Amino acid sequence: MFQRIVVGTDGSETATNALKHAAQLAALCAAELHIVSGYHPKGSLSVSGAGSGVEPWMVSSEFEVEGILRDAADIARREKVTITTHHEAGNPAKALVTIADQVDADLVVVGNRGMKGLKGKVLGSVPNEVSHHARCAVLILNTTT
Repeated sequence: MFQRIVVGTDGSETATNALKHAAQLAALCAAELHIVSGYHPKGSLSVSGAGSGVEPWMVSSEFEVEGILRDAADIARREKVTITTHHEAGNPAKALVTIADQVDADLVVVGNRGMKGLKGKVLGSVPNEVSHHARCAVLILNTTT
């Protein structure tokens, strides 16, 4: 069914829920699992306190992202699947789509966090952007319950 599955993480609880489901699906399909984290290097931003409009992923360093990916890989390994991790500077949705294209993914798995409310509709969200730009199937999981 699926040979290469891509899932994103920022280390949050909802992203970990999506990761666990993606790993289980990869195990069922004997698929490769590609875990992706997008980040924005701290040096290229100026954050001016609360309400700045800067999303949490924008203030992660490459070092922090490597830790997040290492932890995610440890969780996914419980399902005994082949894992590759990827970190991409920039927007997480773009990172997911870029890696999905690079590895010729059959499926991208994302959580639904950020899809509710006016902010998600106006500014877009990771699941919304991925669903519009991915060239493969996209599974949006309810990870907020």
